[in-house]
Amino acid sequence: MAVFKIHHITKYEYNQPVKESVNEIKIYPANSATQQVLEHHLQITGNPEVLLFTDYWGNKVGNFNLLRPHKELLIESKLLIQTAAEDLPSLPVIPIREAVFDPLDLQLLVYVQSGKIIAQSFIDAVIEKIYDPKKSIVDIAFECSGYVFENFSYIKGITTIETTVDEIIEHQSGVCQDFAHLLLVLLRTMRIPARYVSGYICPNKNGMRGEGATHAWVEFYIPEYGWVGIDPTNNVWVSGHHVKLSVGRGFIDCTPAKGTFKGPAQQFLSVYVSVGYEDGVVFEENNAVMLEKTSEKLSQQIIDNFAAQQQ
Repeated sequence: MAVFKIHHITKYEYNQPVKESVNEIKIYPANSATQQVLEHHLQITGNPEVLLFTDYWGNKVGNFNLLRPHKELLIESKLLIQTAAEDLPSLPVIPIREAVFDPLDLQLLVYVQSGKIIAQSFIDAVIEKIYDPKKSIVDIAFECSGYVFENFSYIKGITTIETTVDEIIEHQSGVCQDFAHLLLVLLRTMRIPARYVSGYICPNKNGMRGEGATHAWVEFYIPEYGWVGIDPTNNVWVSGHHVKLSVGRGFIDCTPAKGTFKGPAQQFLSVYVSVGYEDGVVFEENNAVMLEKTSEKLSQQIIDNFAAQQQ
């Protein structure tokens, strides 16, 4: 068992006052067999009422509206969580050719849809090297993770939250969310259900990429067993050093905070995360995030979700 103290601050700043800021947050770790929330305190500018609900993917979500004019929005989460540092259990060895998925499970059907990309020939070439109908789902997933880890460089600042898989392939580099998105395409192209996971990666005495920060990895599905986590950024199975926040098709389903507002102001986003290990060591990261203007479709989705929870 390990206990981590996680401090996560999302800060929006505006160059002039804005109002009616409608927001959605997914910063609520679930209690499970591998993690238990001991304490969780949330502080938001203006202390608005937060309406809670469970989304389609099973995530706990909070919606709130900050009506009065403001030039800053601060969302601060203080979390004390205990994780189980257990060894990976023995996984079933199911050859991929024998894997049968429930055709009535609509989520699994969504999780095998990889979408169209320009560089599909690149993806097909990678799969040709890895795929063998006699191989187990577990072996194929780990080999795909290994390919991403070994052939793509971990470089901050090359990509943004809106970078596509085609751009990741072109750069041959990225960060955790890029590695996760690329692994998702590889697995889904082989019809292995896979989902994006958002969370934190906590200090490891052996050192891992991205520790002490928000992190992303992948879970793939094994019939009659369930979901198994794998971290392509570090090419390791998910362990007690990973704290899960939310899951979905990709980053957009798992964004820790997103919203829209009224006003012509330009917004600036920074994210601070610190993770304290039980021996007192603290890891910190503070990033300025590149933002594009929120699309009308996403803005309307957030507003609709908020209105539905008030009914």
